[in-house]
Order: sequence, then C-alpha cells, then structure tokens
Amino acid sequence: MSDGTTPDAPHPKSRGAARRAMRRGPTIDDVAELAGVSRGTVSRVLNGARYVSPAALKAVERAMRQTGYTVNQSARSLVTKRSDAVAFVLSEPQERLFEDPNFSVLLRACTQALAAHDISLILMLESDEDERDRVLRYVRGGHVDGVLLISAHSGDSLIASLARGDVPTVACGKPAGDIGIPYVAAEDREGARQMTRHLVEQGRKRIGMIGCPQIAGGAERLEGYRDVLGRRALRRLVVDAPSYSHSAGAEAMRRLLATSPDIDAVFAASDSLAAGALTELRRAGRGVPDDVAVGGFDDSRIARETDPALTTIRQPLELVSRNMVDVLLRLIRREPAASRLLPTELVVRESA
Repeated sequence: MSDGTTPDAPHPKSRGAARRAMRRGPTIDDVAELAGVSRGTVSRVLNGARYVSPAALKAVERAMRQTGYTVNQSARSLVTKRSDAVAFVLSEPQERLFEDPNFSVLLRACTQALAAHDISLILMLESDEDERDRVLRYVRGGHVDGVLLISAHSGDSLIASLARGDVPTVACGKPAGDIGIPYVAAEDREGARQMTRHLVEQGRKRIGMIGCPQIAGGAERLEGYRDVLGRRALRRLVVDAPSYSHSAGAEAMRRLLATSPDIDAVFAASDSLAAGALTELRRAGRGVPDDVAVGGFDDSRIARETDPALTTIRQPLELVSRNMVDVLLRLIRREPAASRLLPTELVVRESA
C-alpha cells in the first residue's frame, strides 16, 4: 500500500477488521484495512475523493457501509475549512414561520437541495436587535459556509453587515436598494403587471393596491401596479401594510375602504394580505367579485383555501429555492455567480 497521491488498488477484505469495528466502534484504520487501501486513500475519499481511482473509491465506500463508519464532522472541518452547513435566516418573528406557507415551502425545498450535496441547513430567526447580533456572531464564527437570507426588510442592518462580511450570502427576493448581495427572485414587477392588466381587462376602473414595499420584492410589485395604471394609480388607492400577514391585510383593506369607498378591485402584494382583505370586505358587506375583485400574489396554499378562491400570481418557490442553493454553492466555491429572475404566471380563480 502507498500513502502517495497514486491511487491504491483495493485488496481482499479483512473479516477481522469488520469484527473489531463492530465491537469497539469503527475507525478510519478499520475502513482502510477492510477496503485494502492506505489510510491516506480513505482520508482523500472522505475529503472529496480527489486522486482516488474508481475501484478504490468503491472499496472505501463499501467498507464504510460494512463497518458503519461515519465522518467526524469536526475533524473534517479542520482539514477542509468547511462546516458543510448553511444558515437559513428568516427575518421575521417566530409566528410568521408557521403563518405564511411560503416559508415552509422555501425551508423544505432548500433543505432538499442542500441534502443532495450532503450539506445541513440551520434555521435562524432574526426579528430584533438581539437576534440579529446572535445571527451575526454565529455566521461569522465559522459555523456555516453561507447564508440564505429570507424575507429581508429594507433598512435591516443585517443585510449591510452580511454584504460587508466574507460569508457568502444569497437573498430570496430582490431587496430594496443596491446592497451588493446576489438574489434569486420571481419576476415580481412583471407578475404585478400581469395581475393589474387582468383586473383592467375585467372592466375594473378603480383598482386599489395593498403593498408592502419594505420587504424584498414588495417594491417591485408596487412598481408593476403603477406601470400598468400610470396616472390612475392615485395616492389614495395605495395602502402600505407592515408585513405579509392576514391581520395586516385586513387592516389595510379597512383603511383603503375609508379613503376610497368606490374601489371595484384590489391587488394585494401577497396571498396572506389578500386573504385578510377578503375578510374585511365580507365584514363591510362587499361582495367578491361582484362588488370588488381581489387579486393576490404567490399562489400559496392560502389562495386555494379562501372563499372565494383567489386569483393570484404564481411564483415558482421550489425553483427559486433550488436556484438560491445553486448560487450560494457557487459563491462558496469562489465561482462567478449572478442574481437570477424566474418567470411568474397568472392563475385565475373566482375572486377575480
């Protein structure tokens, strides 16, 4: 056997090595003996399988299965300078994680995409200064190789801190302003144009907007609404909500009815906001869609559960997730990576 860079050919298996491993717990030496290769070859396999022949790689993998050997991640990190973990940072209070179905889709899809590369995902919440400081200490401490930033709010100092640091970061949705962090997003502006054009084509004349411009993608959706309506996008027809939540949508709809009681349609910047608007319209005695048509954005589970079901804009969240992971892994490998925009689709249901 050789410890140089020349690949070792696998030797006959040693039953004694397997038995010893079963009794006291497997070691890298047990794997090497059982595979018939050097300790150095096993180490190269564990650290990326470079300079290892296909036969030796197959023998080592078989020996690891037979002995039950698993990688000591802490020891591996000392060699590779990688943690093989990524932080999923949600800039929302804890309850929003369970209220908004989009977050669970993103979390699941990102976890699956990272698992294909044997990388773990760590969920972190950031909604106040203490949580923000804890996130920064953790990611800067070498515990993760990169950050997936979800629901970034304009003005959040976390964004600027991550942009200035050396931890690779990718945002979900286009954050407001030029922040120097690549992002993956649906075509929010074009999606908003699709919805607003649809409402116009339905013969609606006074179309209101419930926006949320401070959250990533929100400003683009407001601009898309204004692109279509132009001068008809009166100031009194636009109400800003503090978050993409049901309660925020109901409150915004209440204010919109107070300033513009003659509206005959409303475009809400998320399905959660639109669901809240439906609740308030029902309370105010307005029929949907007869009196007021309602459109949302996301095509989340909420859109199919409201009464009436929501006309909305479908954004491909699973595709967004996979692209976010791909961009982040490129950044971690120090490869070129740019922001990406993915197409949206109008989904017509009973609310409009």
